[in-house]
Amino acid sequence: KTRWDESHIEPDIKEGDLVCVSKVHFRNISSNPKFRDFFIEPFLVLRLVGMNAVEVAPHGPFSRRHPVFPVSLIEIYGKKMI
Repeated sequence: KTRWDESHIEPDIKEGDLVCVSKVHFRNISSNPKFRDFFIEPFLVLRLVGMNAVEVAPHGPFSRRHPVFPVSLIEIYGKKMI
């Protein structure tokens, strides 16, 4: 645990930020996975759900999805995204 504490960085996500969500669990996006982007378009953060989850405002084709995602699948928009 001490090794994890030394290298752990708390996510710097606040309400009102724009974030991109990882497409890891989105299986219904039809295209070749080799050429697909890793992250979905930016969404607005509505609120933080505890320390490990974020509620976003989904729009467009993603509006029917559940709006809460873990911070491990979130990247701040504008940061270097793979």
